[in-house]
Amino acid sequence: MRFKRVAAVAMMASLALSAAACGKEGSPTPSGDGKASGGAQGDSCTSSGATFTPKADANVAGSPTFTKIKSAGKVTVGVKFDQPNLGYKDAQGKRCGFDVEIAQYIASTLGVDPAKIEYKEIVSSNRETAIKGGEVDYYVGTYSITDKRKTDISFAGPYFIAGQDLLVRKDETAITGKDTLKGKKVCSASGSTPIQKIRDEGLTEGENIVEFKTYSECVSQLLDKKVDAVTTDDAILKGYAAQNPDGLKVVGQPFSTEKYGIGLPKDDKALRDYVNTQLEAAYKDGTWQKVYDGTLGKSGSSATPPPLERY
Repeated sequence: MRFKRVAAVAMMASLALSAAACGKEGSPTPSGDGKASGGAQGDSCTSSGATFTPKADANVAGSPTFTKIKSAGKVTVGVKFDQPNLGYKDAQGKRCGFDVEIAQYIASTLGVDPAKIEYKEIVSSNRETAIKGGEVDYYVGTYSITDKRKTDISFAGPYFIAGQDLLVRKDETAITGKDTLKGKKVCSASGSTPIQKIRDEGLTEGENIVEFKTYSECVSQLLDKKVDAVTTDDAILKGYAAQNPDGLKVVGQPFSTEKYGIGLPKDDKALRDYVNTQLEAAYKDGTWQKVYDGTLGKSGSSATPPPLERY
């Protein structure tokens, strides 16, 4: 069955962002039929079944972000919307996936009903700007923890560890890993660590690097045979491959370690410490495992909670 592209949906949502950054100048315009695509189960979002009850006595002393959340009676969270089993929005407007449920869990620990979350779809290249500018209270969306990003924001976590890999067409035989990318067109999201790694290590020629605002646009290009591979974290790629197992495959040779963190305002140490403590509680009581197994775990890849890196 032909993969239903999310490119048109992704473009419309990206254009709606008040501070969206443009992709690489001269990048081709993605094609698509305008239909949203879901996870392996189709376009209807499904939940892991985990229940997130707002914490009645939530208090984060010394946190300006928490004071803002409490005053507003809601929390604003930055998310992705086109990553199956991670951060996805279906045709009915429902959100689902591992990252979405982690965001909901954190909201509940802050005393906010997940139903009162205001989601903002922020592309990869605009995440630090959104956090620094107060556009979102925190960000949960395959956000790799790096020293460079720590100069602008802070992270709680990691709450998941992935590895960079390659998504190719099912009949691809020439691309078997990162060392076989020379002469091949490689696509990823603007501002992402995966495309920077491709560039920094010279894994393909500069003119063969293609960037878009979203990974879904790259997948459309791959299916249209306009690029040869899409690169990002294996967790994301497995979601796309699960949608179209007859047309796509993940190479299966990870060549990095990507630690996903929850992006937070840089100077709000009180909030960072609090969120880390809440993540630790979810690791111990089985909440994290239930969320993973019911979302990203449907890809067939097992996982356990990673150790926290408090700083």
